[in-house]
Amino acid sequence: MITRITGTIQRVLEDEVRLSVGPMEYQVLVPEFVRRRLQGRVGEEVTLHTSHFLEGNPMQGRLVPRLIGFLSEAELEFFDLFCTVDKVGVRKAIKALGRPIKEIADAIQRQDAKWLTSLPGVGTATAEQIVATLRRKVTKFALMAEPAGGSPAAAASPAAASSVIEDAYQALLSVGHSPSEARERLDQVLNSGKTFQSVDEILLAIYSRASR
Repeated sequence: MITRITGTIQRVLEDEVRLSVGPMEYQVLVPEFVRRRLQGRVGEEVTLHTSHFLEGNPMQGRLVPRLIGFLSEAELEFFDLFCTVDKVGVRKAIKALGRPIKEIADAIQRQDAKWLTSLPGVGTATAEQIVATLRRKVTKFALMAEPAGGSPAAAASPAAASSVIEDAYQALLSVGHSPSEARERLDQVLNSGKTFQSVDEILLAIYSRASR
């Protein structure tokens, strides 16, 4: 099983990245919080910690192997733990992890099911099940330090630091944009070639484009 892959980012798509490794290009599925940290790093080399799953219907004779990638082993460990919740499969877990692991773990630890329902695809019953299953297992994730500024996982992209992108994304959600709308608007300005130092600069660029 491939547990780690290092390659050059060729493309960042809606729920995956394409990594060039020698003459081969790999499709690696990523949750939204990882995607946001990679979207400004096209052309850079990155190392992803990976897991596998098989997608498809064995009764129809077609199973497709998929790679899922994270920027740290701790994130991958949390993902595997999240998938142990009843009725939370791999695809649902990938979709749900739209916020940083530390935030999600903190909400689980304080038994905040209402906060968890803000995650994509997580309803009230699922949120309560997540709390019941994981609240005694996530302490170390809730206490995780933010990645150091010089580490690969938190390296600043040419367009903006990952923390600024994350804050801008949350700001767009808070004013009523859907996750897909927020993602699209961020992609448009971050791919424009400009450099942003703050959330305000990103939001100004987004709404300046919208008013044209």
